Amino acid sequence: MEEKKKNLKLEIHLDEDLAQGAYVNLAMVNHNETEFVVDFIFVQPQVAKGKVRSRVILSPQHAKRFVAALQENIDNYEKNVGAIVLASQQKDETLGHYH
Repeated sequence: MEEKKKNLKLEIHLDEDLAQGAYVNLAMVNHNETEFVVDFIFVQPQVAKGKVRSRVILSPQHAKRFVAALQENIDNYEKNVGAIVLASQQKDETLGHYH
């Protein structure tokens, strides 16, 4: 029996509040054998305290797809706009080492 491919049209709803987005300047990633947890955090300059603005939980497969999609978009950005230059990473002993 031949399986027919269904052409599904995915409709995605974006709430108005969520569409505004949230600025973050730090992400922390943790994982176990079944999931990756990404906390997107805003830390104010000169303040050793941050607030998690969003937490996203991904399966390992989705996490890997997300990384590939993000890398593809970074590559496209750099082709169109120019290289993204990272400031030298400094370790702040009061906060630890973040990416």
